[in-house]
Amino acid sequence: MEPKKAFTLIKSGKIKFVDLRFIDLRGVWQHMTLSAHEFNQASCREGFGFDGSSIKGFCTIFESDMLLKPDLDTLFLDPFFESTLVCICDVYNPGDGGPFERDPRYTAKKAEEYLKKSGIGDVSYWGPEVEFFVLNKLSVHLGAHDSYVHIESDEIPEFPKEESDGHKIMPKSGYFPVPPHDKLQSFRSEMTTILESIGVPVEVHHHEVATAGQVEIDMRFNSLVNMADNVMKYKYVARNLAKKYDMHATFLPKPIYGDNGSGMHTNQSIFKKGKNVFYDPKGYGELSKTGMSYIAGILTNLKSILGFTNPTLNSYRRLVPNFEAPTAIAFSKRNRSAAIRIPVYFKNMEKGKRLELRCPDPASNPYLAFSAQLVFGIDGIKKKLDPIKLGLGPYEENIWDKKDLKQTPQSLIEVLGSLSKDDTLIKSGVFAKSLLNNYLEIKDLELKQHALYPSPADFWFYSDI
Repeated sequence: MEPKKAFTLIKSGKIKFVDLRFIDLRGVWQHMTLSAHEFNQASCREGFGFDGSSIKGFCTIFESDMLLKPDLDTLFLDPFFESTLVCICDVYNPGDGGPFERDPRYTAKKAEEYLKKSGIGDVSYWGPEVEFFVLNKLSVHLGAHDSYVHIESDEIPEFPKEESDGHKIMPKSGYFPVPPHDKLQSFRSEMTTILESIGVPVEVHHHEVATAGQVEIDMRFNSLVNMADNVMKYKYVARNLAKKYDMHATFLPKPIYGDNGSGMHTNQSIFKKGKNVFYDPKGYGELSKTGMSYIAGILTNLKSILGFTNPTLNSYRRLVPNFEAPTAIAFSKRNRSAAIRIPVYFKNMEKGKRLELRCPDPASNPYLAFSAQLVFGIDGIKKKLDPIKLGLGPYEENIWDKKDLKQTPQSLIEVLGSLSKDDTLIKSGVFAKSLLNNYLEIKDLELKQHALYPSPADFWFYSDI
């Protein structure tokens, strides 16, 4: 929504509240809501105060005063709360008046500037394919003496037995039958309508491979910061619409044993003066040498990148070799088991030429995940790395026949260890050292807390020892 129109609606009394939103290090949207009369040009310039010490990874209690400054280009009407305008904000320090270096959105803005300063391109475009599950019911309990997860879905063959409609989706069979087997057509269509009403263009939606309500709604590509904003809108709409349906949307990468997990395959390209620098009609998959070097930069640093693109312990229940997951540290034109795929649906289409990193999942913070990929991709271009000479592909044959092919790490511990030793992100000037340190501290605490809880699988596998 144009700022001028927004302020007109506020003056008319049609807007009663303005919801200010910002992103924390873990990738969770935070917010506070103003009475609309408090939101004006002057207050937007000055900013709105909040306690930064209460946000994980931001700051200590003795430096807690922080400011939110609205980005007026992000205004939209909240589709779930009447008379409420939403504005995405950047975080600022009240002392020096500068941007807060641990604000992930500021990091993403620096990544965009880093690309321009490199001379490689003017803008990078991003098209994440966000998958998630829409469950009828999700019950979770974690305690000292009892723990459980209970999932209910009309699509699961064995549920509900007493009132089955006979149209179920077997595991790994959800791609992609029509209704009545596909029970989420109405949900996806409504979510698409809502997204487009708040300025997020959608290209396609469909059921995904898994049973139990796995879906995908693909947004049209956009520049880095704008697309990260759109991913957050996407998650917000999915969760609140599911609640409206009395259901539950989860972006957990691997919620169900024995079936496909949810990924966030990330398509990316770089343009300079209106030309796609990744495009060369004579290159492999019509990808240029610049694009190939970008691939090499990603693949040779994939361990560190995964710290942002696959940031949970659950992420590595999805990234398991030989189970259709994109775990091979390699590239290919069409092989979906390779970490990077070069889509070749159409030929001689410069604007659409891109590469797709298939490892990421939707539990990631999009501002940090996209920024890390861009920094390491640019690093590969600057070093003129050649992925073919490095033995990273291309692989057109069955990738699982390559027994010596390197695979992605099997644990978050290994990934974070690699990220903690890397200095490329900090040297680029895109990632502040304090942001990286605080991010690693948060993840280390998650690892330690998670390790303290026995799981039902522990008893299942070891009760006879």
